Amino acid sequence: MERLRRDFSTITLVMIPVAIAINIAIGQLIYTLKVPLYLDSIGTIFVGAVAGPWVGLVTGALTNLIWGLSGINSFYTAFWITGAFIGLLAGLFSRFGWFKVWWRAIIAGVITGLIAALISAPIFTYVSGGVTGSGTDVITAVFRNAGLGILPAAFAQGVSSDPLDKAISFFIVWGVIRALPLRFLDRFSRAEDIR
Repeated sequence: MERLRRDFSTITLVMIPVAIAINIAIGQLIYTLKVPLYLDSIGTIFVGAVAGPWVGLVTGALTNLIWGLSGINSFYTAFWITGAFIGLLAGLFSRFGWFKVWWRAIIAGVITGLIAALISAPIFTYVSGGVTGSGTDVITAVFRNAGLGILPAAFAQGVSSDPLDKAISFFIVWGVIRALPLRFLDRFSRAEDIR
């Protein structure tokens, strides 16, 4: 319980809404531009890395709930569990020092992307029927045209785009962590895990 109290410090509670805003702003831009990636978890991954898995989980879940329920893009509400797992995994990878070296951060992103694809495919299939209006619809359509059903096509789309998306996102967060002054990072409970 003491660890959770330290993880959810004042600076962390201030960073959660900032991370959510970053997620939604970048994610909505990517969605609008129809890029076949998401990049909507950078804030979640950062908070998970510097403040721990439970803070990452909360940030990821809240991002999708706020994004969807605010009416900006209601499609994202159903993916709150995916966002939660991304934040949780970012915190766990941080705990084991995977943000200390760039290539480990990328591998952590690939692993997280594969898990996100497993979680998201059924949601994607049953909530949207395989069409979301995002750039990843093109990838799903390619797999559908190859003869795959909706769920296998959704899974194939996720496996082909999510690992790359999360690898890029984890690498960006690694770079941000390296660029921030140590005195700022030391304010977070998991600073020793990322230095």
